[in-house]
Parts: sequence; C-alpha cells; structure tokens
Amino acid sequence: MEPAISYYFPLNPPYFLFGASLLAGLACGKAFESTLRQLVQAWTQNRSSRNLLNLKGMPVKLPYIGITICVGVFLSSGLEIFGFPPDFAYKVAVPLTIGSASFVWRQLGKLLVELERGGSAAMDLDIYEEIENYKEKRK
Repeated sequence: MEPAISYYFPLNPPYFLFGASLLAGLACGKAFESTLRQLVQAWTQNRSSRNLLNLKGMPVKLPYIGITICVGVFLSSGLEIFGFPPDFAYKVAVPLTIGSASFVWRQLGKLLVELERGGSAAMDLDIYEEIENYKEKRK
C-alpha cells in the first residue's frame, strides 16, 4: 500500500546556488547603485532632460536585469532548500520576481519624473513631517 502523501526530500539542496545568487545580486545591486548615482549627479550638473532619459538606457537596465535574475534564483533556491520541488519553486519564484521587479522599475520611473519636475526637493520626505508639525501648531 502506497502512502497517500509523497514527500520530496532533495538529495542535494542548492546551497551553492543560494549563496552564489546572493553574492551576484549584491554585486549587481552595487553596479546599479553606482551607475544611477553617476547619472543623477551628471543630471544635477547639467539639468537637461536628456540625461534623465539616459537613466532608462542599457547602463541602468543591465544591472537591474541582473538583480532581477539573481533574486529569482535566490528565491527559488531558498524554496528548494526548505523542501519544495524545483519545478514548484521556479513556478512560484518567477512570477513573484517579475512582478516585484516591474513594480520597482515603474516606481523608479515615477521618482525620476518627480526629480525632473521639482529637482531634489521633490524627493525630500522630511517635508511631510514639517507640514504635519505646521498644521499642529496652527490648531
């Protein structure tokens, strides 16, 4: 008689893939951060809209795609380490990764548009706290 539930026990959990994708993702993240920082600094010196259009070019997209791939592999490897079969792990990891990456990319685009419209003051988050303090003082 066969058991009603069959269990999946990985013989070799992908620990190396887990660690390698983490390190590669951190390296891609550092490349993305430094590229983005350089392009924004060039934009603040020139204040031309052409520089912000370059932020959506290949020098920024390539590290971001690397981050996305590494996050997907990291997530699926983590699921495999916890005992999920590889096909299920990738079926879960790929949509989550693509959805998250597209959301973050869209938010980055909106943030760059705000930066272009209002300069760096548009990204000043402390101003909301100052507005609340001002409203409380007026009461």
